Amino acid sequence: MAKENYTQYAILGLLTTGYHTGYAMKKMIDGSLNHFWKISYGQIYPTLKRLVDQGFADVKLSSQEGKPDKKEYFITPTGEETLRNWLQQPIQELPSEKNDLLLKLFFSRHQQTSTTIDLLDTYHKKLNERYNTYAGIKEMILSDLCNEGDAPFWIITLDYGLCTTEAAMDWCVKTKQTILNLKEE
Repeated sequence: MAKENYTQYAILGLLTTGYHTGYAMKKMIDGSLNHFWKISYGQIYPTLKRLVDQGFADVKLSSQEGKPDKKEYFITPTGEETLRNWLQQPIQELPSEKNDLLLKLFFSRHQQTSTTIDLLDTYHKKLNERYNTYAGIKEMILSDLCNEGDAPFWIITLDYGLCTTEAAMDWCVKTKQTILNLKEE
């Protein structure tokens, strides 16, 4: 059975937030969704076309002086119903994570301990940068976008990122100690 493409639901959801052009959606994606759901420009426009073809979205052309017409997309009542139906469906499975570090750690018996420690230190540093990014986004939402109807839900997803990133940093510290203890044995 083929996996369902959830990108269409992400785009429908974006249409409910006031982001109506492909460009505006890509900016929103890069600043928020991209931390947990990757969508490229190459996916946005074909998905928007498909949503219009299916009657889930409408497109309106707006003239711009000296520029091509701007395409603005809007969710239709059918699109809203489709999004609501999808939101109400239970989660079918937990996502699996591809993680280069875990793959390398799995086979780390075949490399020097110092290399493994360096990998963990680099990973921890990147996690710390991610944590700070999430914290910055959360602060921006709390100070600048707190009146947005979606803001509490944006904070919820950020809190997930903050919690899982913090847990991964803690895991790095413990794993580093475990590996150093192995070397001593």
